[in-house]
Amino acid sequence: MCGRYYLTDKTAYEVEDDLHLSRGALATPSGDISPGMATPGIIWNKGIDEDILLSDLFWGILSRDKKLIINARAESVKEKSMFSESIMHRRCILPAAGFYEWDVSKTKFKFKRTDNKPIYLAGFYDLSENRDSFVILTTAANASMKPVHDRMPVMIDKGNVRDYLKDSTAALEMLSEPMPELDRSSDYEQLSLFD
Repeated sequence: MCGRYYLTDKTAYEVEDDLHLSRGALATPSGDISPGMATPGIIWNKGIDEDILLSDLFWGILSRDKKLIINARAESVKEKSMFSESIMHRRCILPAAGFYEWDVSKTKFKFKRTDNKPIYLAGFYDLSENRDSFVILTTAANASMKPVHDRMPVMIDKGNVRDYLKDSTAALEMLSEPMPELDRSSDYEQLSLFD
C-alpha cells in the first residue's frame, strides 16, 4: 500500500535533471503528500512535441459508492473495469523522495532509495469529480518492505519513465518487475525486553 509520500526541493531538482525538464518546472512546495491533495504528476503529452509534461493531479478517484480509491493492485489492474482504460491510456508518474508505511502496531516507517535518488511512483489517472485524479499502483512487498507491510508501491526506473508513460505494452511489463530494495527507518522503533 502507499498512503503518503514526500517530496523535497533537492529531489525536485534531481527529477528535473533526470528527465531533462527545465529548471523550476517541478516548482512545488516540498513536504508530505497525502490522499485528497493535488500534486504535480508527470504525464505523456500527446500533442505535437510528443513528450512528457507536468500536470496537477488530485490523489484519489471516487468509486461509484463515493469511496476514495488511492491504490490499485498492479497484478489485477488491467482486469478491473474501473481501471482498465486508464492503465492502458492515462498512465502517470509521481516523483517522490520517499514514502511512509505503518506496521500493525501503528509505527510509522520511512522508505527511500539506498542512494537517496528520486523515486518514480507508477500510477494512472482519470477524470473524477471534474478533475484529473490519480491512483498509485502497488505490488507484493520485497524483503525491505515485508517486515512492515505486505504491499509496496510500484517504482519505475528513471530511464524507463518515458516508455512507461508512452507505451502500454512496456508499461504492463514493468509492473511485474522486481522492486528495488529500500532503506527503512523509523523515528521510534519499539525495543523488545527479550532480546
